[in-house]
Amino acid sequence: MSMETKKDSANLSMPSEIIKTGTTTIGLKYKDGVIIATESQATAGTFIASTQAQKLFKINTYSAATMSGSVADCQFVINQIRALSNIREIDTGKVPSVKYIANLVRNIVYSGRGYYLALLIIGGFSEEESKGKLYGIDFVGTLFEEDSFLSYGSGSPYALGVIEAEWKPELTEKQAIDLVKRALKSAITRDSGSGFNFQIVKITKDGFHPIEGYMD
Repeated sequence: MSMETKKDSANLSMPSEIIKTGTTTIGLKYKDGVIIATESQATAGTFIASTQAQKLFKINTYSAATMSGSVADCQFVINQIRALSNIREIDTGKVPSVKYIANLVRNIVYSGRGYYLALLIIGGFSEEESKGKLYGIDFVGTLFEEDSFLSYGSGSPYALGVIEAEWKPELTEKQAIDLVKRALKSAITRDSGSGFNFQIVKITKDGFHPIEGYMD
């Protein structure tokens, strides 16, 4: 996760800037819902700017987001979708679906069309479909849905190597949490941009529940 400022957005090479930023974010489906996870390190170049950075956020009762890229950009997008989710819930009397939240993020990021240095994982539980849902949104607003797992950031190759070897659709909650912890540990061990504490939550039919290190 980068806390660097953008000196010249017009000349910013978005893909290379994203590759340089350090973090590991994970979204993983299991039989009862989804696990959303990250670690707590934020960097400014090679300097560790924070060991307690919040990079996992509750959006509503059934949705959460992780962020990778520029801290400022991601915080802006997260704050916007939290506010819009609250407004929607007040207007309709219902908690907005995770698909609705993912589309909000897509629309905000796409409206900037490369201005926001943000890669986000949106995960949650769909009451309508009675299952966990995972969405990824890239820095130009591309939205896609994953049926298994996602990982973004400089530590993602290490995390994905662990998850791909062991993930299966019918993971129990304990198996899913253990797998995510092993994936984060692998990323933290091998990736200098990722480190310190785990931040892990689960989202099921019973809603959003912190598991470890959630500070929001």
